[in-house]
Amino acid sequence: MNQQLSLITQERIAQKIFIIRDKRIMLDKDLAELYDVKPIRLREQVKRNIKRFPPDFMFQLNEEEVHMMVSQNAIPSIQRLGGHLPYAFTEHGILMLSSVLNNDKAIEVNIQIMRTFTKLRELMLVHKDLRIKIEELEKKCNAQFKIVFDALRKLIDPPQKPKTPIGFVLPPKESN
Repeated sequence: MNQQLSLITQERIAQKIFIIRDKRIMLDKDLAELYDVKPIRLREQVKRNIKRFPPDFMFQLNEEEVHMMVSQNAIPSIQRLGGHLPYAFTEHGILMLSSVLNNDKAIEVNIQIMRTFTKLRELMLVHKDLRIKIEELEKKCNAQFKIVFDALRKLIDPPQKPKTPIGFVLPPKESN
């Protein structure tokens, strides 16, 4: 597999990774498409080997989660799901799929999916480091800019001095 094809495949896979219940998941229909099998066949294999898929490997989406995905345009419509609530596979569940879909295509696709998950983790670490550096810089700069902003405020709005009367002031009258 050449690098160009690998990159396109990773991009295609990354577009099919969603975050549901604070987990990165892929839907059964998308996995079936990548594995080039019918979604019903994928679900059959999973059901035959259900012991391999504990809840942290695979779970079924509820109506609210499906509607949320449709409203956020993650999926175009509920009809795209084929009339059932989809199964969501975590990274570990996808790894397990390669053992129940034991064909060359599934193995090849699984390798690419695992590379994509790894790349996403690496990107998240880079972004986390970048975010931390920006926050540190912001704190540091805010202290320096506070001095500048205080000086600007004084120039724009100088403190008011008590006004001294202008003109001739008569001395107080002496009493006889």
